Amino acid sequence: MNRLIENLFTAVKNEAAYRRIRDEIAQMPRSQALDIGVYPEDAEQIASRAVWG
Repeated sequence: MNRLIENLFTAVKNEAAYRRIRDEIAQMPRSQALDIGVYPEDAEQIASRAVWG
């Protein structure tokens, strides 16, 4: 039962991190995003790789 709770906690934590990263990249000014080499349109893909590899 403890492992189930740990897995659920980890899933919720990862989903929150994914959404936070995705939203920050998507809302970043385009000029700033290009300066660091990312495109706001790729926010979902970048966030997914950052959280789940």
